[in-house]
Amino acid sequence: MKSALASSRTGRGDGAAVRRPIRLMIVDDSMVARAVLSRMVAMDGAFEIAGVAGTAEDAIEALGQVRVDIVLLDLEMPGAGGLKSIPGIIQAARGAQVLIVSSLAEEGAEETVAALAMGAADTLPKPGTGRFNGRFSEVLISKLHELGHSESRIAQAPSNKTAQQPPSAKGNLLPLRPMSNEPVEIVAIGASTGGIHALATLFEHLPKRIGVPILVTQHLPSPFMPVFARQLGIAAGRDATVAEEGMRLVPDHIYIAPGDAHLTIVHERDRLVVRLTNQRSASGCLPSVDPMFASVARAVGGGGLGVILTGMGRDGTEGAATLVACGGSILAQDAESCAVWGMPRAVSEAGLACSVLPPAKIARLIASRAEEVRCK
Repeated sequence: MKSALASSRTGRGDGAAVRRPIRLMIVDDSMVARAVLSRMVAMDGAFEIAGVAGTAEDAIEALGQVRVDIVLLDLEMPGAGGLKSIPGIIQAARGAQVLIVSSLAEEGAEETVAALAMGAADTLPKPGTGRFNGRFSEVLISKLHELGHSESRIAQAPSNKTAQQPPSAKGNLLPLRPMSNEPVEIVAIGASTGGIHALATLFEHLPKRIGVPILVTQHLPSPFMPVFARQLGIAAGRDATVAEEGMRLVPDHIYIAPGDAHLTIVHERDRLVVRLTNQRSASGCLPSVDPMFASVARAVGGGGLGVILTGMGRDGTEGAATLVACGGSILAQDAESCAVWGMPRAVSEAGLACSVLPPAKIARLIASRAEEVRCK
């Protein structure tokens, strides 16, 4: 196990303001893969290799002695393997992000979605031997920067602050909007990096019946969507379907945006139906949370309840503004429970959120709102 620990290496300075290096652990049974990945990240001065390990068991033991920000994890390894070890690695890593770098991230959607559901922050297909350079290197470094510099790590809400009143980047408390008192007609949820785990937690705490349809836009490629829908349905204990054009919305059913279209809704002959679109979104994402929220605003106005979960960037902010302008409400995930407090932060700092909470408490708030409506 001692070989799992590496000597501390900081990157070259550039004269800019000093920022603590992003500390990495590489967990892969291939000595070649470990060496190549180490060389790639060492070329960027923002990173420090804090440890390497050839098995998940060695990684868990090493994480008891060294603190890291990101664990690069292969899924195919001897022993327990990477997939089954994700919960143990996350616990041992004490808040570090887990980035799956594995050939199974492309070939085995089932395993990859399962890894994301267990709490992995993101995935990246590992190329074959001799094909690590070029585009793979660029994408890897980009993902590591995004995870390592995520707002959840830089602008963490202090633990003595109330979760309902989050601080801005400058430390000021952000304003919260009052919740709509109109009956909830639709719940629409948007998420990106870390979202599969957050969604599983949210649905675990949501009653099986809330009496309204549920829309979900999760940033994932198309090939992953059928597996994601199946696993989310199991976790949620209700039907979950990849949305198709013209589908009629029914209560307590989950409709998931396909990977190649935005999920929106329209009124058609006095009923709500799915309308899939491909127009460019403000965020550039496909699928995007923005058009989903905007369509909910047009369709049900104050009856729309939007939820924005963990993710990079600002997708959902423009749509949330439209929903709020039409009388709807927005709930955002808090920094401490996010893999990346990007999308929820953008919504919160725009003054669009009614509450900023972890997924379990968001679920309870949705349930209480639905219960209020049923009791009126």
